[in-house]
Amino acid sequence: MTKAEDTLTLDTTKGRVVIAMRPDLAPQHVARIKELVRSGFYDGIAFHRVIDGFMAQTGCPLGTGTGGSGRKLKAEFNREPHLRGTVSMARASDPDSADSQFFICFDDARFLDGKYTVWGKVIAGMENVDAIKRGEPVEDPDRIVRATIGA
Repeated sequence: MTKAEDTLTLDTTKGRVVIAMRPDLAPQHVARIKELVRSGFYDGIAFHRVIDGFMAQTGCPLGTGTGGSGRKLKAEFNREPHLRGTVSMARASDPDSADSQFFICFDDARFLDGKYTVWGKVIAGMENVDAIKRGEPVEDPDRIVRATIGA
């Protein structure tokens, strides 16, 4: 059972998405996500890269996939598989370049296993993730309206 303080709720333009965060897998990433959520960082942020059958990516304040919060995180790769509903950090080619961007898998993406930091799993609202507008970049993208920690 997920503790309330380890639950992330994303109210999106497509509806609510609830994520069980996994500090047991990626304690530094979960701590940073919580900091960013509490500061309002994710409120209004677009899903800027959404690839059908793969994933929906968000967390770039510029809406282009080139920005972040300004604080890189050391990789916390783990054995958790990238399956439908998995939430994992986006990064550049440097394994220690994750910042604020993350993605939610639409389908299994096991080729990412051990190469990206998994830090959560969608536990409610996956149908709302499925409804996010596709594109790379996305024209008139769906957004996180508000992100909150706790039940």
